[in-house]
Amino acid sequence: MEDWKAYVEDLGKAARRASAQLATLDGAAKVRVLRHIADAIRKQKSALIEANGKDIAAAQQADLAPALVERLKLNDKRIESMAEGVEQIAGQTDPVGQILEGYVRPNGLRIQKLRVPIGVVLFFYESRPNVTSDAAALCLKSGNAIILRGGKEAFHSNRAIVGIIGTALKEAAIDPAAVQLVESTDRALVPALLKLDRYIDLVIPRGGESLIRAVIKESTIPVLKHFTGNCHIYIDAATGQMEQKVRQICVNAKTSYPGGAVCNAVEHLLFHKQAAPRLLAKVCEDLAAKGVEIRGDERTGALYPQAKPATDADWDTEYLSFVVGIKVVDSLDEAVAHINEHGSRHTDAILTEDIAAAHSFVLRVDSASVIVNASTRFADGGEYGLGAEIGISTDKLHARGPMGASDLTTYKWVVTGDGQVR
Repeated sequence: MEDWKAYVEDLGKAARRASAQLATLDGAAKVRVLRHIADAIRKQKSALIEANGKDIAAAQQADLAPALVERLKLNDKRIESMAEGVEQIAGQTDPVGQILEGYVRPNGLRIQKLRVPIGVVLFFYESRPNVTSDAAALCLKSGNAIILRGGKEAFHSNRAIVGIIGTALKEAAIDPAAVQLVESTDRALVPALLKLDRYIDLVIPRGGESLIRAVIKESTIPVLKHFTGNCHIYIDAATGQMEQKVRQICVNAKTSYPGGAVCNAVEHLLFHKQAAPRLLAKVCEDLAAKGVEIRGDERTGALYPQAKPATDADWDTEYLSFVVGIKVVDSLDEAVAHINEHGSRHTDAILTEDIAAAHSFVLRVDSASVIVNASTRFADGGEYGLGAEIGISTDKLHARGPMGASDLTTYKWVVTGDGQVR
């Protein structure tokens, strides 16, 4: 691209222009266009699969890991799931215009805190093309324009999806610049994009840690971070009557997605020393039967000799593959301390029959999602009833955990008087 600086500037200007229109749309208009987008995705299934085929061929030629190629693929089922995701977002309560607080002051002034769109969102992401439609739909629902910068592996798929969305927006008399794709994979564009604080209000990077750190380093725009998913399950002493549940949950949390390459897959299991003799070897055998490599501390090795010795680095690692680290701990206190030191504040779970232990774990583990007696794989916008997510924030400001449409809003104060002066 010869004049990429001008191109980037034009992207920002167009997005800002579109965001002004989106902020004025009522809920019914947004529902109509989202349903139209869902219908268009279904009708253009063949074109999407054809575009996706180019990405798959390039990925295989580049010898991309099989798990990453799998994340990239579109088929009839996944395209239908994309359309359904857009429809679910359409059917949600519109967050824009909600009154968060309202009261009347003694002088008669009526004070309201009103939920409003953020404005323009710049979104970096990798691999899965369905993220394109999810992110676009969430931003449209919340009244935001979005600039999408997907990974080069899915470029043709993303361009086809954005093309479908742009046509649907035009047909609804909505500025198609509300959803724009960066039409270049040249990394030289990225620093310039991240300096467009005149037009862009928020950056959300969703991908590997190196991507996120690079965005933070370059950006003059506020960044909402989605760091690593080093997720844990702690198996408490009080699990004597729940062997099957423990085994099913641990296997599901590690293996329910091909290759385990998702941020909410469990990466480390912590067994209380009283639970370990009963359950550790059985869980390891279940995981090994699914092709999972076991790495463990010395006490794990004593109970399951096939485990590879874990290193200190293992406890800080998000494997994103069929590998799991296992440690035996002396107490709930040690488990909590381990998670807060080595975890990524994404999702951590406790399996227990002890209500007090569960309550203590929930209060003390400093993570965006804390789960009791269920798989970490539930940490997901769709599973939380958000329809989809634009990311899972491991930040504390302004959003945390799976981010739906309401998390893409801010607020303004609206003050109504009748001639009052101060």
